[in-house]
Amino acid sequence: MLNQVTFRRLIRGPSGGSLQSMVRGLLWMCSCPYGIAVALRNIAFDRGWKQVRRLSRPVISVGNITTGGTGKTPIVAAVVRLLCDSGLHPAILSRGYRADRSGINDEKRMLDQLCPGVPHGQHSDRVTAAQQLTSCQNPDVFVMDDGFQHRRLYRDLNLLLIDASSPFGEGYLLPRGLLREPLTSLRRADVVLITRADQTTPDHLAAICQTILRYNPELQHQVFPVAFCPTSLIRPDGRTIALTDLSGQPVFLLSGVGNPQAFAQSCRSASLQIVGERHFADHHHYTESDLREVRDLAHQAGARWLVTTHKDLVKLPSDATDVAALQIESAFLVPEHEVRFRELVRAQVM
Repeated sequence: MLNQVTFRRLIRGPSGGSLQSMVRGLLWMCSCPYGIAVALRNIAFDRGWKQVRRLSRPVISVGNITTGGTGKTPIVAAVVRLLCDSGLHPAILSRGYRADRSGINDEKRMLDQLCPGVPHGQHSDRVTAAQQLTSCQNPDVFVMDDGFQHRRLYRDLNLLLIDASSPFGEGYLLPRGLLREPLTSLRRADVVLITRADQTTPDHLAAICQTILRYNPELQHQVFPVAFCPTSLIRPDGRTIALTDLSGQPVFLLSGVGNPQAFAQSCRSASLQIVGERHFADHHHYTESDLREVRDLAHQAGARWLVTTHKDLVKLPSDATDVAALQIESAFLVPEHEVRFRELVRAQVM
């Protein structure tokens, strides 16, 4: 089974031999029926053939047009905290993809830590989850995690994330590329956050903005570059470690996320000395065998610490004393953009 790094390397092309080229050709053939299905579904919603349900509370959707790795969870947490700071009582809606036997997935566990006390409903049908939360929690506003494609639920603000390190899914729909929808879907976005904007060049960032505006000119003043800034490390028991405490010490990276290369870059920006990496598939559920394998690799590389993501940490044993997760905070590259973003969010809910 391909992990995220290998798959991204495969679809990026055109390097590789004839076998890789043949595989990319087969993936492109598979993307054609997928693209037709996506187009027909969007047409059905655009023309009113499929019903869109509107709730009695405002809905803010946070989503993307590529698969995995754009930083939805920290942005959802930031939006929730903004609403709480505004005196509102938000609730979170999510699908619960790859939940474990308890019915809870890694995003919910992470958001429960980042947004303590905020109700969170998980259901494949976000309308059902919202109705259940409304009856028992009576929230003022819903924040829908990974909701850009969940068109059955009307949203008052459609917030789209685009990862600067891989903005448009290598230019192809799944499975040939990483696009969940064609770029024409950018027309549905009300606000675009270009995440990891600090990990690219100004020219590349400008090119991303130009592409966005070509498909949706109404976003002229509503495209905001955002960085994920490392702040500290957190251990499974909740204790924090200053970045300076591990600076210069050899660490081994462990992750099961959609964009492991961006995670590694964040670790480098935090001055961590990376001596090895082991990346699993997105939403991977770790076993004891996985941890033994990673610890053996780390020992061989001379690393005393395993550094992972917060999303992975919540799935690891709480007594893992050699593991710490990199903590990040979202930050707008232009201060005026943060003011504008807050205004746009509040305008929809207050």
